Amino acid sequence: MTLRLRRFIGQMGLSLLLLVILLAEVARLSDFQLIGRLDAIFYDLKVRLFRPQGVDERIAIVDIDERSLREVGRWPWSRDKTAQLTRTLFEQYGAAAVGFDVLFAEPDQSSGLPVLERLARTELAGEGGFLAMLERLRPKLDYDAQLADALGAGPAVLGYYFHAPGDREQVGRLPGPLLECRALHPHGVRPERLEGYHGNLARLQDRAHAAGFFNAYPDFDGVMRRMPVLIDHLGQCYGSLALLTAQAAMGSEGVEVRPPSGLRPAALALEGLTIPLDAQGRALVPYRSPGAYRYIPAVDVLKGDAPAAELEGRVVLIGSTAPGIMDLRVTPTAKAFPGVEIHASLISGMLDGTVPWEPRFVRQYEAALVIGLGLVLAGVLPLLSPLTAAALTLLLTALLVGVDLYAWSALHMQLPIAAGLLTVVGLFVLNMTYGFFVEARSKAQITRLFGQYVPPELVDEMAKDPARYSLRGESRVMTVLFSDIRDFTSISEGLEAAELAEMLNVYLSHMTRLIQAHRGTIDKYIGDAIMAFWGAPMSDEQHARDGVLTALEMQATLAELNPKLQAHGWPAVRIGVGVNTGRMSVGNMGSEFRMAYTVMADAVNLASRLEGLTKQYGVGILAGEATRAACPDISFMLVDRVRVKGKAQPVAIYEPLGITAELPADRLASAQAFEAALEDYQARRWDEAQRRLLALRERQAHKLYDVYLERIAHFREYPPPEDWDGVFTFTTK
Repeated sequence: MTLRLRRFIGQMGLSLLLLVILLAEVARLSDFQLIGRLDAIFYDLKVRLFRPQGVDERIAIVDIDERSLREVGRWPWSRDKTAQLTRTLFEQYGAAAVGFDVLFAEPDQSSGLPVLERLARTELAGEGGFLAMLERLRPKLDYDAQLADALGAGPAVLGYYFHAPGDREQVGRLPGPLLECRALHPHGVRPERLEGYHGNLARLQDRAHAAGFFNAYPDFDGVMRRMPVLIDHLGQCYGSLALLTAQAAMGSEGVEVRPPSGLRPAALALEGLTIPLDAQGRALVPYRSPGAYRYIPAVDVLKGDAPAAELEGRVVLIGSTAPGIMDLRVTPTAKAFPGVEIHASLISGMLDGTVPWEPRFVRQYEAALVIGLGLVLAGVLPLLSPLTAAALTLLLTALLVGVDLYAWSALHMQLPIAAGLLTVVGLFVLNMTYGFFVEARSKAQITRLFGQYVPPELVDEMAKDPARYSLRGESRVMTVLFSDIRDFTSISEGLEAAELAEMLNVYLSHMTRLIQAHRGTIDKYIGDAIMAFWGAPMSDEQHARDGVLTALEMQATLAELNPKLQAHGWPAVRIGVGVNTGRMSVGNMGSEFRMAYTVMADAVNLASRLEGLTKQYGVGILAGEATRAACPDISFMLVDRVRVKGKAQPVAIYEPLGITAELPADRLASAQAFEAALEDYQARRWDEAQRRLLALRERQAHKLYDVYLERIAHFREYPPPEDWDGVFTFTTK
């Protein structure tokens, strides 16, 4: 199994594990609630970004504020004050409906009427016309009766609350139910079932137009995002204060249950307006921007000083912002939000038809999102480059966010987005992290194995697929290079040891950079000599060409390096280079005490012999025949056909001249003239060969010409045998 496949399987396995974790979160099997928390954050952000601006003129809040408490008295006020407030709102200001975010559970005894009634039951009751006087005073002192009469002046909606589950205490009177809960069950809506309640006085409840509960349940993080619209009490569903107040303002006689349709959940229909419900009979609150509702001090209403235009025909909610009695809640828009304004926001959304809704099968949608996106990305991301994977992740993230924002702003649909985002971003981070650590480990392994032989950029390239590279021995067609400094013994004798080491470091550093720049592998340094090869550990289709160009650049670099060496007081350097191509064994070779990544073969030995022969012919570089054949765009000059020591088979040796297209014409002409002289020499045409060589030497002195002139002189005196094939045999290395 290749490393790439192992890496793919590893990434796929981790990706599937992440998907399982996310699916457990979607199914709410985990206590961590990561997806729920993130969705809550995104929900709050959408509420703040898209909340309606401006004042909703349809709703007003009569505020029992600090000023009202100072002028009227501490809370709770006597019921005659509340009755006056209620009657004024209906009769003087013409409110469309009045909702009370307060509870009237106990009788009002502030008038003293209960004391007088107790006296009326004693023996003093018959003296002085006490009973008759009591009956005359009773209408003025019965504040609860006054409030009851005031409630009948218009569509007044009282507030009450249900107790927490398990608390069965029942106080006061409940209003009539809104509908039977069983009508909701076929549509997947089952409101919370509660038994205990704290209702209003029966005499008040009987005269009020309606009553609605003001229970409010925050989400897991304490934020009020939704309000119960219906609560189940003994199989009967009762409506919230917001719902009943909106119904009273519209003059509606009842509500209709709308079954689910398409993606839309079940809803309550109110005079053509729909209020979408979740499975527990709750509704998301469509909060508005700050200052969305006009607050009118209650004392101004009592005095008749309130602006009539701000109350006439309005839905009026009575609540308080005074410290000590104010009901503050945490909402998506504020950390201290008046509870009465939550009811106002829900009424506003009901009237506008903008109550947000979650589509049906929302959990299945989340699961499908995780599975669909997850499986695709799990299979695709391991195959992509980091840049492409990042681009794909950004694209999918933008798509998810765009769809979510469109659904919210255009359709008032609340789509859960956290599961999709966690899938996309989580898989991207996981795959990139896994790839980083795997590649880092692979690079470290490759660096440990080959860092001393090949340049860093090749190590980086090898680390992309380290399974292709190892130190095991293998057979390859490769190119090897040997170089050596001429007359190094005399150079070393003329320098101190420290200076010699410093000079060698400078020289070897320059040469090594050239080799590595052409993707070569440094085999070893043998004193002043360098051994390098091409074609391993990385494959190189141009190994012969790279080796020859390296040799040419090594010679050219000496022209720039020697002045620098001489400036330090060191001698100039001349080198010989041998290059050969052939099949070689490459790998980690040596003993149990020391191993080295190297090459071995006859082709390697021939390259070493060629380097040594450069001294004999006075040339800087010699290359083998196979090397020449593998470099069609480089010009070579045939130097000789020889038998090197230890080899019976003759070989042709060449001097590389450079890239053909870049060579001057006179250089190519000189090479052709020499090869013509060599052809005459090998054909025993001594005179023609001598004439050509002398003509070449007149234009430019070269040891190569002298070598052949000496051979011609020798063969004239001592002719070669009849079967001579023109090959020169060397008896030394």
